[in-house]
Amino acid sequence: MGKTLAEKIISEHVGREVVAGEIVVTPVDVCLVQDGTGPLAINQLRKINLEKAANPQQTVLFIDHASPSPRKELANDHITLRQFARKTGCYVSEVGDGVCHQVINESFVRPGDIVIGADSHTCTAGALGALGTGMGSTDVAIGIALGKTWLRVPESYRFVVHGRFQPGVYAKDLILHIIGMIGADGATYKSMEFGGETIENMEMSERLTMSNMAVEAGAKCGIIFSDEKTREFLLKHGRGKSYRELWADEDATYERSFEIDASKILPTISFPHTVDNTRTIEHKDCQDVKIDQVVIGTCTNGRLEDLRIAAQILEGKKKHPDTRLIVVPASRKVYQEALEEGTLSILNQAGASIQSPGCGPCVGIHQGVLGDGEACLSTQNRNFKGRMGNPNGFIYLASPATAAAAALEGKIADPREVIG
Repeated sequence: MGKTLAEKIISEHVGREVVAGEIVVTPVDVCLVQDGTGPLAINQLRKINLEKAANPQQTVLFIDHASPSPRKELANDHITLRQFARKTGCYVSEVGDGVCHQVINESFVRPGDIVIGADSHTCTAGALGALGTGMGSTDVAIGIALGKTWLRVPESYRFVVHGRFQPGVYAKDLILHIIGMIGADGATYKSMEFGGETIENMEMSERLTMSNMAVEAGAKCGIIFSDEKTREFLLKHGRGKSYRELWADEDATYERSFEIDASKILPTISFPHTVDNTRTIEHKDCQDVKIDQVVIGTCTNGRLEDLRIAAQILEGKKKHPDTRLIVVPASRKVYQEALEEGTLSILNQAGASIQSPGCGPCVGIHQGVLGDGEACLSTQNRNFKGRMGNPNGFIYLASPATAAAAALEGKIADPREVIG
């Protein structure tokens, strides 16, 4: 019987054939926590006298959400992570190193891995052909200490995407379209498996965007096959030996299948206050929506390719005087590359405020908290009320191209009209 990617990966780990619906105990390959969830996990281990790590070289403690720390309480949480690392040998990704979901895929995740993280967007690892899933702090704490976890083998939804995007349309528009189509709970506890020639032609940066937002449809994970693009990504980051090809079986059974024509996708925007509240750029609701702040970055769209798209639109121009533009590279590697090739210089000259790599404004702790009644168009993955630090703010989600267009116009704008 053919296996989906999720079934195949879990079967390999437990040493027998599994099918959707089974509950299994499985080894895990990579564990991560961040500075919002990590102290909770560590404190739980201390309570049960289990302060250890089964696989410290593959356990990463990220200081990325409040990075640098804006308050003493959060600085003390950072101390907790560093102390645990010194005791157990785990790896600390420090202030300025970048967002957990970018760094973990640059440096740790391999095709076929099971990755658990105390952060819901751990599903980003699916772009490398891994099963990545977010869990609660206590579950991840046990995974760190014992090197295994329990889970229910998810049913799988297959999304087959054909055709080529129009100019000005990107993977972010596609995943927003999918979430708008099936709803914020449309794939609850399912594995969203992406395929078709559109996905095959995507660079890893776009695949990471697709997998990152699977959880916004309620999914357990969002997995993409591993192929030559995966190998190139691993080689770039000095991990070519970690590559293996991994595809679902041709006769795999899916609970639901969807066919999507990429050529029909338009620039798409999520309106406040839910991710599935989507509109295409041609919708009347997108006309004359004033934008006070634009954010380009986060684990969804803070990669070098995303910054290049924005720079292409903004080169030689200035942002709208009434709109703040905040740019946050997703990792130190991204920052360095964008610096060396001049991309950050273009964005800086356009009037952007360029922040240290990390989560930045996305989590509403610092570096871009909204004022009452202000509207932000961001490349992040969530627009819930209060997400950016103020329940009286309004968050719109879009691609880096749409974000750059909004920064120029001071309102929601069509990137197809300004793309270079």
